[in-house]
Parts: sequence; structure tokens; C-alpha cells
Amino acid sequence: MGREEMLHNGRMVMEPIETAHRLQAALPQLTTFLTVARHKSFSGAARELHISTSAVSQSVRQLEELLQVTLLRRTTRAVAPTEAGMRLIERATSPIRLALEALMSANDKPGEVAGRLKVCLPEAALPFVVEPVVPVFRERFPRVLLEVMVENAFVDFVSAGYDAAFGLSEVIARDMVRVRLTDPFKFVVVGSPGYFAKRGKPRKPEDLLEHECINFRWPEAHSLYAWELERGRRKWRVPVRGGIITNSAPFCLAMAERGMGLVYGGELGMRDRIEDGRLVVVLDDYAPIEPGIFLYHPSREQQSEALRHFVTVAKEVLRHPSKK
Repeated sequence: MGREEMLHNGRMVMEPIETAHRLQAALPQLTTFLTVARHKSFSGAARELHISTSAVSQSVRQLEELLQVTLLRRTTRAVAPTEAGMRLIERATSPIRLALEALMSANDKPGEVAGRLKVCLPEAALPFVVEPVVPVFRERFPRVLLEVMVENAFVDFVSAGYDAAFGLSEVIARDMVRVRLTDPFKFVVVGSPGYFAKRGKPRKPEDLLEHECINFRWPEAHSLYAWELERGRRKWRVPVRGGIITNSAPFCLAMAERGMGLVYGGELGMRDRIEDGRLVVVLDDYAPIEPGIFLYHPSREQQSEALRHFVTVAKEVLRHPSKK
């Protein structure tokens, strides 16, 4: 056809070549849209991109006009992707990340790994998952920019711009690739020797209702976390109470050591305190077993070279702690 545009079903549509050219020119607008979606805010995206909020809004509007679809729901309080916006985020995030890595590695030496890797994990997993791994990874791959973000609330890490996340098996979607990083471990109730000397030890789950317990509240949760215990086929969710509420696992443990109350959590993060006697396990016969902590990401095809090496280092360090 000799015309750049043709009439189709009563509307003007672009020929394939013209469409490709216009879409390629829209890549900056796509990057801006993904930044807005990650921050859930035009102003947050503007700060990251070092441009004005109005420029961010105009860029997203131009992309919506080009695609002839609404990508964001805008209210006075929040910005959220529409269904079409979510589809675009899911399909565009990984290709753009890979393209940026390609640009960053253009002047790499043969065999050298470079790029950017962004991962998220809950605060409680920092000391025994990421902290041992990061020094080894940085020593071996100094040209990889590693960004580690603490997210105690569950996040859609793909749309948030993360390459991978760490977590328990129960939060991982079935279509994710998961890599086991730790052996199974128990969730246990602990307290200090001083606390038990004053208050005695609980013998069954119901006894926890008579004890001072340090409560944990997940971000954005309206209710406090009920402690989960089990024995055989029977399960308990105990609505414990106490004078301290927090969203910080390290703070929970610090207060438990001071005798301020009982704490419930993964024994993996308490092992040193339990072994040296600072904390004592009770109700061990009722402790549920967690399959482990996993690193997970969308698919092997979307796995960057930096992520592949990070997984290799993590498995090596966490399975053989003494090795470098």
C-alpha cells in the first residue's frame, strides 16, 4: 500500500512498519510508565527520573494515546495499573531489564559478568540468607550492581521491578521457578530463662493465652498475627496478646532476650541464641515444620546472567558456609 495509514473497520490504523517505528520511539515513555507503576506515584517516579511530575504525567499520557488504552487508574490518593497496564508490566519488565544489562555490559571484557540485579526479601531473612552471600558474590562479580531491598509485606516483585525474591514456600506462586536455599526448619516459641523463672513454661498451646507474648503485625495487616502450632493432624491458631506490638523480627528477639515476653518465629534466625542459652524453646512438640527458604523468579528464560551466578553463589555458601 502506498499510504502510511489505512482505514480499517471505521478507524485509522498504522501499517506494520509505521507501527514499529512509533513503538520504538515510545520506549522512553514505557520506561516512565514502569517507574510510575513501581512507585505507585507520579511524584515518586519524577524523583527517580529527575524530571518534573508534569513531565512524567505527560509521558504516560502519550503512551496511552499511542496504544489507545488506559494504563493507569488515577485518583487523588493513589495510582494503580489497569488490567491492560498489568499486562504491559508483566511483558515489558524483563525485556527492558535485559536490554539495560546489554547496554551496561557493552564494554565488558570477555567472560566478565556485569549488569544490575535487584532482589527483595523479608527483614527476618537478612542475617542468615543474604548477609553471608553478598560478600562472596561481590568479590567474584564486582561489576554487577546489586540492590537488596527489605520488603516485609508481600509484593508483586515482577511489577515492582525486582529480578527475584526470597521467601517461604507458602507465598510463592506455582508458576515461579524456585531454588531451595535452606533445609527445612521449625517455627518455635521461645523465651528467656529469666522470663520462665518468673512465669513458668507453657505446656500446651492454650497456655499461651496466659503469657505475655510479643505480637507481630505484618505491614498493612488489620489484625495481629496468630501463632500457628500443630501436632499430628490437629492445628492451632492462638490469638496471643501482650504489651508490645512490632513489625520487626530483630526487635522481637531483642525484647525476648530482655525477658519482656515470648516470641514465635523460625528457629533458623534464632539458632545462635538458642544454642548459647539466651533463648529457650518451649512447646517443641507443637512446632510446625517449614519446608525452607527459597529464592524464586518468573522463568528460566527471563533469568539474567547476574541472577544465574547469584543463585549459584547462594546455594554454595548456604549449603557449605565455610566455603568462599
